[in-house]
Amino acid sequence: MIEIRNVSKWYGPTQVLKGCSTQVAKGEVVVVCGPSGSGKSTLIKCVNGLEPFTEGSIAVDGISVGDPKTDLPKLRARVGMVFQHFELFPHMSVRQNLALAQVRVLGRKAEEADARGMSLLDRVGLRAHADKFPGQLSGGQQQRVAIARALAMDPICLLFDEPTSALDPEMIGEVLDVMVELAQEGMTMMCVTHEMGFARKVARRVVFMDHGEIVEDAPAGAFFDAPASDRARTFLARILHH
Repeated sequence: MIEIRNVSKWYGPTQVLKGCSTQVAKGEVVVVCGPSGSGKSTLIKCVNGLEPFTEGSIAVDGISVGDPKTDLPKLRARVGMVFQHFELFPHMSVRQNLALAQVRVLGRKAEEADARGMSLLDRVGLRAHADKFPGQLSGGQQQRVAIARALAMDPICLLFDEPTSALDPEMIGEVLDVMVELAQEGMTMMCVTHEMGFARKVARRVVFMDHGEIVEDAPAGAFFDAPASDRARTFLARILHH
């Protein structure tokens, strides 16, 4: 579903991605982890063209992301993205947030978009909050709305960029529960996260990054039980210790 080959990226003279290669099969959950500043978020934003890359290639469902002829807005409509800070429209109700892109991008009728949105709010346990505004919700509730909004577009895969890092500890579980359900239902997911419990539970593979490079790309069990690199062992010792 997602093929990343020898991707490098520079910000001016600073190289932030160095020859990164990995892939995500249909129905697979891949967790991308590593220390802050390792290039995780940059890599995942390259997948749907939110960040341009300098070298290499990325294909999503056979469509080249870096090809100038590719209709990136059309591709992004099929690749759901859930951000760290929710990115909901504050002046729109939850219901309106879910319907907007369905109507504008997919061309659905307002009634159909509303029905789809309400069914997804049911799924994430927020139907009762449909007519509230984002500012009236907790962070965990807002992130569940953001996941429902991504699902409303019927995506072929979902990208998560540290979806729980802006949340209070009590709210993290409610968001991870929704993500676990999606993984169990076979949604293709690429997730940047520090939640190692989630990674151990649902990820098929773990991609570990440091200084813009993919240091390890291994089955989740092998990564947690016997990481191959000293850098991953140090990272896990610190993060699991806390």
